[in-house]
Amino acid sequence: MHLHEYQAKALFRRYHIPVGQGRAVTTPAQAKAAWRELGQRSVTVKVQVHAGGRGKAGGILLTTAGNEVEAFARRWLGQRLVTPQTGPMGRPVKQLLVEASTAIRCEHYLALTVDRSQATPVFVASAQGGIAIEELASSDSRALLTRSHPLDQPLTSDCTRPLTAHLQLPQALVPSAEHIMAGMWRLFHEAEASLIEINPLAETRDGQLVAVDAKVALDDNALFRHPELAAWRDPQQDPPLEVEAQQRGISYVGLDGNIGCLVNGAGLAMATNDILLLHGGRPANFLDVGGGANVEQVTRAFQLLLQDQRVTAVLVNIFGGIMQCDVIAQGLLDATRGVQVRVPLVVRLEGTRVEEGRQLLRSQGARLPLTTAPSFDEAARLAVQLADHA
Repeated sequence: MHLHEYQAKALFRRYHIPVGQGRAVTTPAQAKAAWRELGQRSVTVKVQVHAGGRGKAGGILLTTAGNEVEAFARRWLGQRLVTPQTGPMGRPVKQLLVEASTAIRCEHYLALTVDRSQATPVFVASAQGGIAIEELASSDSRALLTRSHPLDQPLTSDCTRPLTAHLQLPQALVPSAEHIMAGMWRLFHEAEASLIEINPLAETRDGQLVAVDAKVALDDNALFRHPELAAWRDPQQDPPLEVEAQQRGISYVGLDGNIGCLVNGAGLAMATNDILLLHGGRPANFLDVGGGANVEQVTRAFQLLLQDQRVTAVLVNIFGGIMQCDVIAQGLLDATRGVQVRVPLVVRLEGTRVEEGRQLLRSQGARLPLTTAPSFDEAARLAVQLADHA
């Protein structure tokens, strides 16, 4: 679960990570009032969406004029901001952050995330931060320094010392940098985060370190232990299909392809996406209907796939263990009853009650553009072929 910048900075304050003075607002009048409360001086106004690239898209204003703050709020509140990270539909703007501007001498980058290849937390640091960090990371691998640290160990100088050296900070700011890293480490543990990013970590003209921007992502699977943080979720920032899937208890992640996938089991779902790519196809989603799903759950999952207008074919790939193949077959039939299915379906069933499932499809599936496949590989090949010619 991603947080808005103003929410992330509220967490930063709890962990004594220095941030600027600011206020989240939802109306133009509130925006101008926030400018007054900040002393009618230079402020930075930022649209609050779950995406980077806001500045390049016109979603950040630096000004000293209250009328410009109010006009910026009128321009953006209720609109959608489009950046390279949002896709063409953009994200809705419901809040702005009005913050006292920081006099920046230079910008650095600091993050704490999970290295999944090593199953361990990892700090990432760069002496150069700001809006070009992605380009810098891709053009110069030496610009970023990573240091992993065991999850069950307290943070030590063995980890922080190389990071502060790589940031190329004045010696007087090294203790402040170590303090910030310690706060990030505590926040990472206590909120069960998967990402904490400060970009830029600004070195100010008066010799301070300040988190000018803040990104925090929390582990969805741990939110039941943090109801106060779960309440911060902004479902309007998530793709509608993912929100609906979550409400229905379905594991679903939208991708950028055109082949819808309905699979039981996370491992099989990832393998299904892989084999589609191997055959030159592009999966439209990751969807794990679950090992113990019933007919109703399968029906809901399939209806979810049919809502995606990008989908030109659907691959159903089921290995029946706990999940029985006839349950999947009945769910598909129920989901399509009374609905005009506009895309071809490829179904591969194997495992418990597979013959019963195949018989159901043969006897009741004649009204559907449905093809059964005898093997995993053949099912993927057919799905790619049908998707490309749909």
